[in-house]
Formats: sequence, structure tokens, C-alpha cells
Amino acid sequence: MKFNGTVKKDRRTKNLTARIQPGEIALIAHDDIDAVAAESLVACRVKAVLNCCKSLTGSYINRGPYTILRAGIPLVDNIGKDIMDRLNEGDSIEVRDGQVFRNGQLMGQGTVQSQESLDQLIQLARENMESQIESFAANTLGYLKKEVYLLTRELQLGNLDLNFKGRHALIVVRGPEYKKDLQMLRAYIRDSKPVTIAVDGGADALMEFGVKPDIILGDMDSVSDKTLRSGALLIVHGYESGKAPGMKRLESLGLEGRIIASTGTSEDLALLLAYERGADLIVIVGSHFSMEDFLGKDRAGMSSTFLTRLKVGNILVDAKGVSKLYGKTFRPAMLAYIILAAAFPIVVFILVSPLGELLRQFYRLYRMLISQ
Repeated sequence: MKFNGTVKKDRRTKNLTARIQPGEIALIAHDDIDAVAAESLVACRVKAVLNCCKSLTGSYINRGPYTILRAGIPLVDNIGKDIMDRLNEGDSIEVRDGQVFRNGQLMGQGTVQSQESLDQLIQLARENMESQIESFAANTLGYLKKEVYLLTRELQLGNLDLNFKGRHALIVVRGPEYKKDLQMLRAYIRDSKPVTIAVDGGADALMEFGVKPDIILGDMDSVSDKTLRSGALLIVHGYESGKAPGMKRLESLGLEGRIIASTGTSEDLALLLAYERGADLIVIVGSHFSMEDFLGKDRAGMSSTFLTRLKVGNILVDAKGVSKLYGKTFRPAMLAYIILAAAFPIVVFILVSPLGELLRQFYRLYRMLISQ
């Protein structure tokens, strides 16, 4: 495999995808490339992905690297983190069979991934899954004891006046295939007019669909300046330690924000906010709730997510994967089945009605005529 191009680099993939141009080579440092990062790189139409780390470590089943390969984008892995310092932004490089050259000088070497090599790592992940789940469960149980108050304690909102009673709440998270699922919900958004709560980068997705978020909530680290200035209520996720990193971003832009302290993820906080402010129904897009999501979080436990789901579950609708359910090609055979199913009761009604008796008499007369 051989290709060349201009390199753009960043140790955080989501920062890189915000500025890389189509046809450029992405240089990242990302262990276990998750589905969202992979989809973002594909959407940017990068020429190739060079990863200082292992795109699939074998620790757990992760489909992100497959997304990159299916898009026809070369993936070179495990080049080593020192190449981040050796290559400059905008350098013209050539890659030959995993070796990275600049002006003919070898700068680093990695492994060219293929379907077969990824399959081998996935098999390793399957073999490790039992021990990974045992470790995950033990950590989660430990955190559950500490965080069980989430089920009974209300959020401290101060003088923030929010009331969702009588309305639906739509929460948009930057998760796998969230844009496709959001597309399928266009009619719902138009007809129901829910309160829209965007978690970090989910705000930009809403704006792309022509929907201004009512609330933007999170660390404010993956939202564009333009979207932050859209007029939405800005709520910064604060932590029990008292830190609220997102406030620095808002202050640098001259924007005001409100801090709500809560354990767990910003997604959890959005769910609790909608629930406690009286939403009749919560629809969430791009949520993180699969085993791959949990193991990929690199967190000692995801107990807050379990507890939050337990608390809001009676009014929660998870739209994850709705595009897979309704986004398939509508085959003519399916249309024929629907027409037949709809026509069947009509045919039965005609046969048992006076009209049916008249048709039967015409048919008997017709048989008599042709038999003569």
C-alpha cells in the first residue's frame, strides 16, 4: 500500500475532525477508535488515518476501525507517539507499506490494518470478554454503593427556573449514527416541538438540521463557537470537586453559563434535568448504553448511567438505531404484501355481501354461456 498527502495532527480525534480538510491525512493518538470518532473521520473524507496507538487493542469488541476500512480509507496503526513530535502540521508525507517518510527520511513505521487483521483482534477481544465483564461488574457494584443517592436526591438548580411539564424533551448526544437517527425523527420534532437539550457536540448536529437547541449542556469542549452563540441556555456540567472546566470556554467567548453539579456523565445530567423538570416523555438520540460503550468509556464504573436509567426509565424512549429500523430500502415485494393484506378484508366483505351474491350469479351465467 502506497499513498502520499498533507498531514494534519491532533492527540484528540474530535479536535482534529473539526478542522481537517477532505483529502488530508489524519494523524491521531487514539486507543480503540470508537464508532463516533470513526464516523467523524469518514465524514471528513480524510485520505488516510495514521494512528500512533492501537485502533483496536483487543480489550473489548470495538467496531470503529471497521467503519474506516469499509469507507475505503487506509488505516495504519501503532506507529508510536513520538511521531507526533517528529512531524509538523502541514508536512507532506509518503506512506509505503506502513512506513512513513518525509522528504525521503523514515519518520516512523506502523501496521497496515485489514479486515483479516481486525478480525484476529476481535477474536482476541471475545476471548478476553469474560474477564473484562467481571472486572467491569465488580467496579460498577463498588460505585453503586457510593452513588445510590442518585435515585433519591434532586438536582441542585439554584434559581434556575425550568419547567417541562406537558412537553416532551429531546436529548441529542454525539453517539454512534446519531445524525442518521436524528434525520428519521424530523417529523416527530416538527409535530411535537419538544424541548431540545443538546449534550456538547450534539448541539452542532441539531443546528445542521435547522433546529436551534433550547439548552446546550456539557463540558463545552466539542461545540462550535457559532452554536454556542445561538441563544440557547448554556448549562455547564460541574463536578463534585467543584470544578466546571466548561466555564473557561464560555468566559473566553464572553458568554454566560449556569453550572449544575452532578456525578456521572453529561448525558446522565441531561436525563435527570428533563426528568426532574417534569417532562412527559424523554426521547434520547445517540445515547451510550451498550457494552461496547461502557467498556470504551475508560471509567472505573458506569453506575451513574445505570442508576439514571432506572430513575427515568418509565418515560424514556431510546431512539438509538431507529435509522436501521426504518432506513432500509423499501422493496416492491414488501409493497405487494401490504396491498394484499389491505385488500383481503375488502374481498371478504364483498363475497359475503349482496354484491357478492350478484357477482356469483353473473359468474354462474357466464359459465353456462361458455359451456353451450
